[in-house]
Amino acid sequence: MLLYYITDRTGFAGTDAEQRAALIRRIADAARAGVDCIQLREKDLIAAKLELLAREALRVVRDNSATTKLLINTRADIALEVGADGVHLPADSPPPSEVRDNWLRHTNCEPLVGVSAHTIGDVEHAESDGADFAVFAPVFEKVAAGTKGIGLNVLREACAGARIPVLALGGVNLANARACLDAGAAGIAGIRLFQHGDVAETVHQLREVATSSRANRHVT
Repeated sequence: MLLYYITDRTGFAGTDAEQRAALIRRIADAARAGVDCIQLREKDLIAAKLELLAREALRVVRDNSATTKLLINTRADIALEVGADGVHLPADSPPPSEVRDNWLRHTNCEPLVGVSAHTIGDVEHAESDGADFAVFAPVFEKVAAGTKGIGLNVLREACAGARIPVLALGGVNLANARACLDAGAAGIAGIRLFQHGDVAETVHQLREVATSSRANRHVT
């Protein structure tokens, strides 16, 4: 099971500097706790500030984990510049294969490329276009945003037909993560899920849920 933390420094209290410091601490904690991938998704930052934040985020990821990957949202150029592990592309971005080809013209390190998906067709396109995984959202209704969830049945259909990992995002929490995994999701993605509370305990509980889900599918 893949655990995928999507950052949002504005979710922390305080000034911009305090929010940034809190985010870096949380990234370090998440890496240390065993989160598989962290997507730096600070879309409001200008390129220069995003690059500085990405360098600091990569440093604490490397300092705290030998396995956690750091991806930069949208900006493959910044991901390349700082030496990140890859990039996450919104659904309307250039094809992952194009991004990958450009990446490999600058370095021989294969990038990890994730794609946002909101329909089964999006998942199919992500796969055919060479994405490593798709993040499918929103699975559950997001009350704050007023966005109706896609639902578990559509998630199940998307996962059943995909040959790449499909991660569940959108209103996923410790209470409903099992349902996503039982529907075939290869992992759990979240912002608040990993950004608030004890991230090590969250990771521990999600790993236990995944183990239980796998055992149940094996029995049945």
